[in-house]
Amino acid sequence: MTEHTEAPTVGMGGIRDVVSVRLPAVSAYLSVLRTATAGLAARLDFTLDEIEDLRIAVDEACAMLLTQAVPGTDLTAEFELTGQEMQVRVEVSTVGTALPKRDEFAWMVLTALADDVDAVTDSPDRMAIVLRKRRGAARPA
Repeated sequence: MTEHTEAPTVGMGGIRDVVSVRLPAVSAYLSVLRTATAGLAARLDFTLDEIEDLRIAVDEACAMLLTQAVPGTDLTAEFELTGQEMQVRVEVSTVGTALPKRDEFAWMVLTALADDVDAVTDSPDRMAIVLRKRRGAARPA
C-alpha cells in the first residue's frame, strides 16, 4: 500500500488538498480506505453523521468496483479536499466497461449517502466511481 499527499495549494476557493491511496483490489483492505475517509472528513469538520455516510459510501463504491476488478491489480482512491467539500474517486482496472446499473440497490445507497455520484470510464480497461459530499448539505427527507 502506498500513500501520497500533495502539498496544499491555494486557489480561488481556498485550500485544496489531494490525498491518493493505492492498495490491492481485495476487500480485506477496504478498512484502510474507511479509516482514511473518516480522518480526512474530520479534517474538514464534517459531522459524525456526515463522516459515517462518507465511510459507507466509499465502502459501497469500492465493493461495486471490486466485482469487476482484474485480479492482482490495485484499487486507487483519490481524496480531494476543497473548503467544505470532499470528492472521492475510487478506480480499478477492469476487463471491459460495464458501468454500474443506476437502478440497483447499491447505486441507490450511494446516491442517498453522497451529494453527487457518477461512474466514469476514461479508458476501456479502467472504471471509477466519483463521490462528492459537502459539509452541512441538507439531505433529502
